[in-house]
Amino acid sequence: MSKEALAEFRADIASWLEANCPLSQRQPIVREEQIWGGRRRVFPSQDAQQWFEACRDRGFTAPEWPVEYGGAGLNAEQAKVLKQEMTRLGCRPPLYCQGLWMLGPALLVYGNEAQKREHLTAICRGEIRWAQGYSEPSAGSDLANLKTKAEDCGDHFLVNGTKIWTTKADEADWIFCLVRTSDVTPKQAGISFLLIDMATEGVSTSPIPLISGESEFCQTFFDHVKVPKANLVGELNGGWAVAKELLKHERKMMSVFEGMLEKPAMGLLELADYAVGSDAQGRLNDAELRSDMSRHLMRETALGQLGERIYWQGKAKQIDPRLPLLMKHLGTSEAQA
Repeated sequence: MSKEALAEFRADIASWLEANCPLSQRQPIVREEQIWGGRRRVFPSQDAQQWFEACRDRGFTAPEWPVEYGGAGLNAEQAKVLKQEMTRLGCRPPLYCQGLWMLGPALLVYGNEAQKREHLTAICRGEIRWAQGYSEPSAGSDLANLKTKAEDCGDHFLVNGTKIWTTKADEADWIFCLVRTSDVTPKQAGISFLLIDMATEGVSTSPIPLISGESEFCQTFFDHVKVPKANLVGELNGGWAVAKELLKHERKMMSVFEGMLEKPAMGLLELADYAVGSDAQGRLNDAELRSDMSRHLMRETALGQLGERIYWQGKAKQIDPRLPLLMKHLGTSEAQA
């Protein structure tokens, strides 16, 4: 794309953003005002709904996805300009969605045409909220140890098992899952990738309460759940390849949450200083609180560094698929601390 054409595109984007992004949507976002979409989506304000709908209609919820699937069809240069102009104005993300960050890119590679048309457009339009069904109570950090089983029953699979640490599964409409479809070795060779409607009979969730009293995470149960064969992504027993493709994009999801945590962490320090005071060297007067906060900030720094490692491995296309899982595990542990 020529410099002149890109400059013209930038001017068009800047003009569009000025006209369509309300001033209230150019302020730092708080957790309560994030728009996650889904069948039960709620908009915190009329401005938030207006901004979401404007981006949805322009394809800007997924700028680089093809137009036929609800995206804007932008190339990499154009998408970068859009991001730069949104950052310049301080525009809020119009939609938060694991479907956008993780599942969608994998479907673009491994999904068949029917799956793309059914799910990608719904993701872009914020109509469906997705959860991730990977971790299991007995699998530990080795994802290949998963036990949730999908039995081949002709025109459908019968799924039995449980997933844990599924973020907001109780608010999700669908879940993408790794399931065992064969006991062959190596273990990765017997895993398949399924899309499961959370409204299907036999699917249930149980929130996992944290010390804070909040429940970001759930345990999800599958009790004789019938899943149509059409919901198999990729080849039977080929789910590991789909999972690796999806994990390339997990860094995007993590970066969103890092952004959420960055400002609150500083606010927490200021709040602690206000509550207990500090000495001349700037150390909090409460030694126990000082120790707890130091531990929290060190873990947060370690998470950020691990995230950077994942990012650069992804750039080099040499990503270790275990690292995003480790990051998720550490992030979950931090959330409970």
